[in-house]
Amino acid sequence: METPARVVYAGIDVSKAQLDIDTYPDAALKQFANDETGRLAACAYLQSAQVQLIVVEATGGLESQLVALAASSGLAIAVINPRQARDFAKAIGVLAKTDKVDALVLARFAEAVKPPVRALKPDEVLQLAAILTRRRQLIEMITAEGNRQASAATGIAKQIRQHISWLEKRLKEADDDLDQSIRSSPLWQHKAEIMQSIPGVGRVTATSLLADVPEIGTLDRREISALIGVCPYSRDSGKSRGRRSIWGGRARVRAVLYMAALVATRHNPVIRAFYQKLVCAGKNKKVAIVACMRKLLVTINTMLKTDTTWNPKTAAVSA
Repeated sequence: METPARVVYAGIDVSKAQLDIDTYPDAALKQFANDETGRLAACAYLQSAQVQLIVVEATGGLESQLVALAASSGLAIAVINPRQARDFAKAIGVLAKTDKVDALVLARFAEAVKPPVRALKPDEVLQLAAILTRRRQLIEMITAEGNRQASAATGIAKQIRQHISWLEKRLKEADDDLDQSIRSSPLWQHKAEIMQSIPGVGRVTATSLLADVPEIGTLDRREISALIGVCPYSRDSGKSRGRRSIWGGRARVRAVLYMAALVATRHNPVIRAFYQKLVCAGKNKKVAIVACMRKLLVTINTMLKTDTTWNPKTAAVSA
């Protein structure tokens, strides 16, 4: 009787300078530089090892080029939230945290959990995501400089004002690039128009969803809520009922949805009524906002799936 082929899983711990790769069930630690040459060599090694599934943590963008290269090379690679990896490590009794240990933990996570593979994004989506990332960085720098200006000496404050002015020009350029990216794709423009027909959803929210949630409009309400991380999870044990909370998902999207939900509680009649109902029922205001985020997300998802623009009557019952 022929022995079935051994299935190999891999985990990659990504740092700024290095890639630590380990496999499971047979541990075989390999290290590569996190540069173009090293990433190519890493992918070649993973192909030769006939790895069935690779798992890597989301590390603030350090993993992006590796993930894109691996996916384009035909390798199955999944990106997970770091919290998932740490919870899994604790569950299997691994308390130490080093790059080498993390790589093996991720390989074991791949074998045990088999998370969904990250779909390869088209080049234009990657470009749009890069513009959004830069826009967020510019806003953070403007905010930080504004805080410094408040307590700076007169001469330094003048320099900071000049720097803020320069950053604001770069922000305007980033916004122009976003508009151009949307206009260059009729499909994106159509989806953006659908989303922006909702009171409270503006250009940045629509663009962020297009870039960071390519799955939107193809999933059901529970799947899209879990994907973004606005689905509250229970913390119950026996007769004890813990406080429900959200975690995991795509934090950058939640940040954008939070601002959209805040605006919607003031200017969107459906979301405003929903928010006021929750608050009047005794819900904490932050909890009510998260519920509005979920309702807004599900409404957007439904509208894209059905290719319809905003209608208060249908929106009130669709989410």
